[in-house]
Amino acid sequence: MRIKILSILTGFTLGVGLSSAKDFSPEELAHRTIERRAVEAVIWSMPAVNYDVMFQAMARDAKAGAGSNKILFWSRLFDWKNQTLTPNPDAIYFMPFFDTKETGPMVLEVPPSGEGEGTIVGSIMDCWQCALEDVGPAGIDKGKGGKCLILPPDYKGPIPEGYFVMPSDTFEGYALIRSNPKSGSESDVAKAVAYGRRIKLYPLSDAAHPEPTTYVDAIDVVFEANIPYDLRYFQSLDRIVQTQPWLTRDKAMIDSLKSIGIAKGQPFSPDTKTREILESAVNEAHAWLIHKYETSYFPPPFYEGSHWHVPASPEVVAGMPIFFGKPDSYPTDSRGTAYTLGFFSSKRLGAGQFYLMTFQDKDGETLAGRTSYRLHVPANAPVNQYWSTTAYDRSTHGLIRHMPWASRSSQTPGLQKSADGSVDIYFAPKAPSGQVTNWVPTSADGKFEVLFRFYGPEKPLFEKTWILPDIEQVK
Repeated sequence: MRIKILSILTGFTLGVGLSSAKDFSPEELAHRTIERRAVEAVIWSMPAVNYDVMFQAMARDAKAGAGSNKILFWSRLFDWKNQTLTPNPDAIYFMPFFDTKETGPMVLEVPPSGEGEGTIVGSIMDCWQCALEDVGPAGIDKGKGGKCLILPPDYKGPIPEGYFVMPSDTFEGYALIRSNPKSGSESDVAKAVAYGRRIKLYPLSDAAHPEPTTYVDAIDVVFEANIPYDLRYFQSLDRIVQTQPWLTRDKAMIDSLKSIGIAKGQPFSPDTKTREILESAVNEAHAWLIHKYETSYFPPPFYEGSHWHVPASPEVVAGMPIFFGKPDSYPTDSRGTAYTLGFFSSKRLGAGQFYLMTFQDKDGETLAGRTSYRLHVPANAPVNQYWSTTAYDRSTHGLIRHMPWASRSSQTPGLQKSADGSVDIYFAPKAPSGQVTNWVPTSADGKFEVLFRFYGPEKPLFEKTWILPDIEQVK
């Protein structure tokens, strides 16, 4: 009886399986494999390609030339020309890019914060944008400043005393450090720039007599760092594979990438047909990521019944600080979506900064650039530094191009406040009468999204005793 049942099951499995299988030609199988694996490669690799796109823009657009171990910065509050993903136009950005492969350990010095000093908020990351540590008042230095020692993978050399030691699993990485002005006045902005320029970057081997740090100013440059959804995406991915060690968590991708022509030690030179397949695949991946962003990426609303969300899934927030070391969790889908929206990660999200994001109004309708909206910011916002709110192009997640400015903050000169201390911010293609200083311009030709930032967030935000209302249409 057991033999008869086994025969029936075996016959059923073989018979049905063989008779229902489509007869693919070898060429069809090869092409379908390339496209399928290329789509997954895009979703998986987004944070590393996001990093590389910024690194390449520094060399190309800011004319920094080849190589790393330089500090990219903007010498005043920037405008739409900074086409990184969802940047903050109300802070002075300093971005040290480091590479330990040839130099060995690198030292990143951060200045102290306090009265008479400036204030910084930021993190140091590997090239997959996992935070090695935070710096500033909420960081490892507790605002006292100090020397951060970034170690190459598997470093076995001596480690001197007096450093904040930060081992990295990749040779390359960067820091995003925001030097926060005390106000939006020209003099305070200039002080924030001068304070940030006290950051130093140099090899440990030169610590006794370091050369002056190389600063690269990107102000007034169209800094194109949007994700390129074409063949350039895979060219960036290939550069990461060629220059960085394979991480144990990602070894399953080695053979998959070989299928699309990316392998360590080999040139990436796809033929015409493969290029077409890769272009199609990156566009399909982009469409999938947009769909996930619109339907299932965000966690539940921060406030019950509202449309404000923390712009990162709980799994990504939990995974980044531990380099996705949890054995039963690797949220590559949500991580891929997150890095189509922005860059940066924090070791301790909510300590130095906190974000809320929306692309819908109070009625759940998509924010449209041709429509006028109002955001009411209640008095006594729970921050010990400042708040800001910024509009971004929904299609690229960069600043809306050719706008005179992109945000308003509690530090905006001339910002109008109500008698109770609350503020009304307007998003519209034209400024409401008498509200220019409280107006964030939008483009009538597209959709937009809004990010609200809290710098130095305080308890009422997390206890939700202070509530940010939804954006609503102005009739």
